[in-house]
Amino acid sequence: MIRRPPTIVCYICGREYGTKSISIHEPQCLKKWHNENNLLPKELRRPEPKKPEVRTITAKGFYDLDALNEAAWTSAQSQLVPCNVCGRTFLPDRLIVHQRSCKPKASK
Repeated sequence: MIRRPPTIVCYICGREYGTKSISIHEPQCLKKWHNENNLLPKELRRPEPKKPEVRTITAKGFYDLDALNEAAWTSAQSQLVPCNVCGRTFLPDRLIVHQRSCKPKASK
């Protein structure tokens, strides 16, 4: 069985990165998040995502990557905004595009 290298989920975008590259990715991702958030209409702007603090350490002294990744995934998912018509969730910039074509269902 081939074992996959460990990955860490970005708490901002929800993507997986290697343990070495996550420290490079996070500052760049946060900067991109700020740039995109500032371009949104005021009613769609969100507070800055906070890095989840997971202090779960295994018996061998390592961080529990599963707990860390779960907390990061939850943080990334909390950034999604629901459509007021259909209820689906989107990143705010994608919600604007979605709302152009989302129409209420015709009542019969």
